[in-house]
Amino acid sequence: MESFNAALASFNDGLWLYLVVPVLAALCLYFTVRSGAVQIRLLPDMFRSVVGKSAPAPGQKPVSSFQAFAISAAARIGTGNIVGVATAIALGGPGAVFWMWVMGLVVGAASFVESTLAQLYKVKDGKDFRGGPAYYMERGLGKRWMGLLFSVVIIVTFSFVFNSVQANTISGAVGTSAEQILGETPGWLAPVVGVVLTAVVAAIVFGGLHRIANTAQLLVPLMVVLYLGLGVLVVALNVEKVPDVVGSIVGSALGFQEFAAAGVGTAISQGVRRGMFSNEGGLGSAPNAAATATVSHPVKQGLVQTLGVYVDTLFVCSITAFIVLVSNPTYGENAGPTMTQQALQSSLGDWSLHLLTVILLLLAFTSVLGNYYYGEANIAFLTRRRGAMTAFRVVFLVIAFLGSIGSVQLVWTLADTTMAVMALVNLAAIAPLSTIAFRLMRDFTAQRKQGLDPQFTRDRLPGVRGIECWEPREHEPEREDVLAR
Repeated sequence: MESFNAALASFNDGLWLYLVVPVLAALCLYFTVRSGAVQIRLLPDMFRSVVGKSAPAPGQKPVSSFQAFAISAAARIGTGNIVGVATAIALGGPGAVFWMWVMGLVVGAASFVESTLAQLYKVKDGKDFRGGPAYYMERGLGKRWMGLLFSVVIIVTFSFVFNSVQANTISGAVGTSAEQILGETPGWLAPVVGVVLTAVVAAIVFGGLHRIANTAQLLVPLMVVLYLGLGVLVVALNVEKVPDVVGSIVGSALGFQEFAAAGVGTAISQGVRRGMFSNEGGLGSAPNAAATATVSHPVKQGLVQTLGVYVDTLFVCSITAFIVLVSNPTYGENAGPTMTQQALQSSLGDWSLHLLTVILLLLAFTSVLGNYYYGEANIAFLTRRRGAMTAFRVVFLVIAFLGSIGSVQLVWTLADTTMAVMALVNLAAIAPLSTIAFRLMRDFTAQRKQGLDPQFTRDRLPGVRGIECWEPREHEPEREDVLAR
């Protein structure tokens, strides 16, 4: 089994380095140029959109922009922000952080495109909305087979594999704190954690989309503030080291300094790959959450999800990097999983490990909820059978329990492969559909210049089929019809 895992890991390295990363980087640069750097140029609108109020139809209880943002952030901001970033530094040196930042800025364009398209092609599901890559593959490209492939892959990757990984992280974090307090980890602890986790998750997911959205809206800001506060405290206590840390990040990234076996190529590979793992831009996961929001224009949620990439990469991942680097870490393949914990302990003492346990619990728990919803949206795409959703929920909960008590090394390696497939299928879809996203962007900015709150109805996009929602409303103010041009 170990030899198979090693062979698969080697295959994944080549797949990401020579196919996924070049394709993603090339498309993100194209989107950036084509959109006039929308991910930077419309930054003020991102903040306006994330706090904007929804205008629901009569009888509708909407999911707000912020709630949709919170659902995607719940899945985005997970243990990868702590363990994954540390692993990237361990293998790629401080320079990996620089390339993670670059990737975060560039990939924002892909996040904008995919989430704007998810809003445009969303469908009604009772009083709520559903959507995502599978839906714009079917409705925008007319390729249902492509949507079916994507749906199966995202369910396997997020709802099954990542679900077990996050459940295992929760169990492991509790076990680590228990060992610190008791001197050992009781054998009964993991099963008990698994039962409690399964029960709490069941109470939320069987409550539907709004219960998931409300939980994410409550917990995501809490965990982000807690972790950022912890990181700022570490940096403040080591403020004299910050200039050297910044110098090592830039120097290692550009080849002026070498760390361990990490050359520039390794730094780029680790930074780009871990950056995408963390912020999920272009991967096709966040659009499933973006489609749930009730907004007046698709571009608004595209901008909100781009902001999510920045929160994940430029804030949460960066604070992990500084926590690790101010502690003068030892680099190497085996150092990654424990680097953050060791760095916190050396700066703040043993109590910080228990606070990190609480943060890991929040990170992993909210990721479980986000991963669940991605599966729910795609189960609904695959089949309308009433029992299918219930069966999916039961399987999801069983996997959460098994993940709490088992080992997940092999499934994590398999996730690398399925994530690569997800990314390639999604990128193949948004490349041709990006033209529509940029038409929507021009309409949005034109309305802004008129001093209007941008509104969209499907009659403003003549000749484009597959749009189910966005019915025209009466008494709309006069707006320059940019889309019809």
